[in-house]
Amino acid sequence: MKNNPTNPLRQQDAQVLAQGYSRAIRLMDIGSIVIFVSLELALAYMLWGNSHVGPWLLLTAIILGYLAADFVSGFVHWMADTWGSSTMPVLGKAFVRPFREHHVDQKAITRHDFIETNGNNCAISIPVGIATLVMPHSSPTWVFLAAFLGSMIFWVMATNQFHKWSHQDEAGPLVGFLQRVHLILPPDHHRIHHTAPFNKYYCITVGWLNKPLSMIAFFPTMERIVTWATGMLPRQDDIGTEAAKAVLQTSEENVLMVQAAKVLLEGTEEPKSI
Repeated sequence: MKNNPTNPLRQQDAQVLAQGYSRAIRLMDIGSIVIFVSLELALAYMLWGNSHVGPWLLLTAIILGYLAADFVSGFVHWMADTWGSSTMPVLGKAFVRPFREHHVDQKAITRHDFIETNGNNCAISIPVGIATLVMPHSSPTWVFLAAFLGSMIFWVMATNQFHKWSHQDEAGPLVGFLQRVHLILPPDHHRIHHTAPFNKYYCITVGWLNKPLSMIAFFPTMERIVTWATGMLPRQDDIGTEAAKAVLQTSEENVLMVQAAKVLLEGTEEPKSI
C-alpha cells in the first residue's frame, strides 16, 4: 500500500456537509471580507508616501509574501484535513466542514459564490492585518515587515479563489494561462492531492512548495509528532478509523525509508582518484 489504503474510506455525506453552511456562517463570511478589505486598504494608505517605501522593497515583499502564503495555505489545509471534526463548535462548521465536503464532492467549491469561497480565509487573516497597522512604520525593516505580511494575507485570501479555479472545467483564458505557466495552482498539480487518502500536496496557493515539503516528509513528520504528543489519529474524521490507521502506518514507513536513505547517502565513501 503506497497511497491508497486497503481499508475502505468512510467519508461523510456531501449533502449533510453542504447544509452546514448556515446563515450565521454566511454573516460571519460577509463581515470577515469587509473587515479584511478595510485593513488592507488602511495598510496601503499608511504605506503610501512613506519615505522608507521603495520599488525593490515592495517587489521583494510581494514575492516573499506569495511564497509564505503557499506555505500557510498548505499548513492550514493540512490542519483542517487532518485534525478535528466538522461537528466541532464554530471552528468545525466554519473551517473544518468545507474541507471535509471538498474531499467528498470536489466540484462543490465551483458552485460557491465569492463570499462562501473567500470568507473564511479573510477571517483567519484579520489578526495579521491588525498587526500590520499597529506596528511602527518608522524604519525600512518595519515597513518591509508590514508590506510582507500585508502581501502574504492578500495571497492567503486569494488562495481559495485559485483553488476554485483549479476545479473548474473552464476557468477563462487568462486564468488558464496563469495555470499553464504555474503562477497560480494548476489543475493537474492539485489533482495529486485528491488521490485518496488526501495526505500530500496540501499547498494550494500556487503549489511551488509541495514537492520540497514532500521530499523532506514534512507533513508526515508533523503528524507523527502530534500523534505521539496527543494520541490523536490523523484524518480519522475524514476517512474513518481503519483507513486512518492504515495511512498512518504507511506514512511512518515512508519517513523511516527517507531517514534510512539519508544515512546511506551520508555514509557513502567519496570515490578515490585514479
